[in-house]
Amino acid sequence: MNTITESNFTFPGQTDVYKGKVRDVYTLNDGRLVMVASDRLSAFDVVMPKGIPYKGQILNQIATKMMAATEDLVPNWLQATPDPNVAVGIACEPFKVEMVIRGYLSGHAAREYKAGKRMLCGVAMPNGMKENDKFPEPIITPATKAEKGDHDEDISKEDILKRGIVSKEDYTVLEDYTKELFKRGSELADKRGLILVDTKYEFGKTLDGKILLIDEIHTPDSSRYFYKEGYADRQNAGEAQKQLSKEFVRQWLIANDFQGFEGQTIPEMSDAYIKSVSDRYIELYENITGEAFIKSDISNITSRISKNLTEYLKEN
Repeated sequence: MNTITESNFTFPGQTDVYKGKVRDVYTLNDGRLVMVASDRLSAFDVVMPKGIPYKGQILNQIATKMMAATEDLVPNWLQATPDPNVAVGIACEPFKVEMVIRGYLSGHAAREYKAGKRMLCGVAMPNGMKENDKFPEPIITPATKAEKGDHDEDISKEDILKRGIVSKEDYTVLEDYTKELFKRGSELADKRGLILVDTKYEFGKTLDGKILLIDEIHTPDSSRYFYKEGYADRQNAGEAQKQLSKEFVRQWLIANDFQGFEGQTIPEMSDAYIKSVSDRYIELYENITGEAFIKSDISNITSRISKNLTEYLKEN
């Protein structure tokens, strides 16, 4: 199946391009960005060799819906989505931290807890917790924003301020926005019979100093969801939770001896496995949004994007 794993567009007024783990961001000379959501799959901060059909469309469309559902709380960068894989919006200088917020002891936090740690990013985690237990209050555990090929790293609020990565005034805004977005995201998930377990938000600042939510929000790449039904029973029985996130990919990689450590080899992903991942992402989309997923034409994704963007930029 066709996927887009590389993009080399030249849009009218283009001045620069930045290629991240999953998204390619093109800067225009009029203060706008064009963000192309590729079908690349990243896990443990490593990009897998093969793309996942429809993944970019799924991430872009979930993020678009979630931006619209939270714009009354927090201003965001998004202006339009002229193609299923593409978002256009206001250029910002990104903050060099990801604001990770966790409502439950899961994923990275659970792995650290299991290793005996009770502090994560300078935040205390209570004793006596089991994996996937709910924290008394959500905790914010920031990470440094890594370049492609590097690993994001845990960092405390104190270190962020001490190293001058973010000013105290701006960090207060980021914290407040993170808490508000997580609260809204949890409410939206609850209506879909889901639990928003943890997520990350990225923010940027405009030339006139306004802080905006950027990148993606509440997608299966940036967030972890549990099914609400049966959560308590599974937790009481010590069973694994039913998840909606790309954690299933991480677990498959771990089972195949890969966690992104030096010297490890990425396991081969068969066509059947790639299709199963694509199907799982479609399931995630439909559960998170409550809408049927409509597959876009992927016969030639690059030419489709080029045509749609050229037309949009001519008219806007």
